[in-house]
Amino acid sequence: MMLAPYLSLNGQVVTIPDGLAGTETTIATMRQMVNRSKTDPQIRQAATTVAFLQPEKDYQAEAEAVFNEVRDGIRYMRDVHGVETLQEPHITMGLKLGDCDDQAVLLASMLESIGVPTRFVVAGYSGPYYEHVYLQAWLDDRWVDMDATEPHPMGWAPPDPTVMAFEEI
Repeated sequence: MMLAPYLSLNGQVVTIPDGLAGTETTIATMRQMVNRSKTDPQIRQAATTVAFLQPEKDYQAEAEAVFNEVRDGIRYMRDVHGVETLQEPHITMGLKLGDCDDQAVLLASMLESIGVPTRFVVAGYSGPYYEHVYLQAWLDDRWVDMDATEPHPMGWAPPDPTVMAFEEI
């Protein structure tokens, strides 16, 4: 049996409010994680290693290479049953797995480490509640969708949400 590399996991349990307030708290926590991690040498090295292979100053190609690396290299894995969890990006990278928020935080951290602004998009599909988050990156004077949890190219977004919101940055 193949096991993921052993990483020492630690964390804390916090209570977040239900509904929109809980979503806002989660997104704010995710943004804090990105702001801490985008200067982490391990995150920057992972991003620059992938981006380096693209033509110099082709920021779209660099961003796409980083997106593809996360989409193809991180396995989608649901949270602990009944518990919303958020992983630090270096944990997601080390375990090579995480759910939508974990992948979005890793992708945002990597992109911002190479100078690409990002924001989170939260969406719901089965009612008035948010149930998915993905990323947008500011490239060529527009926001470009990046959902690394699905086998689709950069620019694809999940269709027909019943509710949608964008992180204020």
